[in-house]
Amino acid sequence: MAREFQRGHKAKISDLTPGTDLYVGVQIAAPGLTFDISCFGLDANEQLSDDRYFIFFNQPKSPEESIQLLGAQAGDTESFRVTLDRIPATVHRLSFTATIDGAGQMSQIGPGYIRLVAGGQEVVRYAFDGSEFSTERAVMLGDFYLKDVWRFAAIGQGFDGGLDALLKNFGGEVAEEEPAPQQPQGAAPGFAPPAAAAPA
Repeated sequence: MAREFQRGHKAKISDLTPGTDLYVGVQIAAPGLTFDISCFGLDANEQLSDDRYFIFFNQPKSPEESIQLLGAQAGDTESFRVTLDRIPATVHRLSFTATIDGAGQMSQIGPGYIRLVAGGQEVVRYAFDGSEFSTERAVMLGDFYLKDVWRFAAIGQGFDGGLDALLKNFGGEVAEEEPAPQQPQGAAPGFAPPAAAAPA
């Protein structure tokens, strides 16, 4: 029987399941919106000190495959496999997040959830909906965190920026886009170049 978590609820993983090979499913949707669902593997200072532990569509697994992105399945928008006993000692927290790709805000989402499944049985579900958010463009859904033993927390915290802002929040590097070649050089940010003088 799955335990229903509310925002802020926490539990030791060992109280939920004896297993360490876990499936994490996320359901989040809104008409016309697309979402990037990611996992950040953070160090003891809650920073992404190793970019290889940012698991997302372009990097679907960590080096030792303790965290793997599985894609949409079993009714979930996105899913992950987490093998807790294979996570390196440098990683103390796994933060599961959803960000809107493009325009939109989290208040538009329908009912969603993050759930943990062990041995084919759902053990925890944290449900949420758009009424809990306003103009945020990202949400931290739930975390595994190490505090003497691995635990799970339902977070449900909105975040104003998108994926880049979340990445910076966790101390990660945002890959710079190549500048378009026809950009005017030397203009100070926030200042338009002077208009050409009208012919006399």
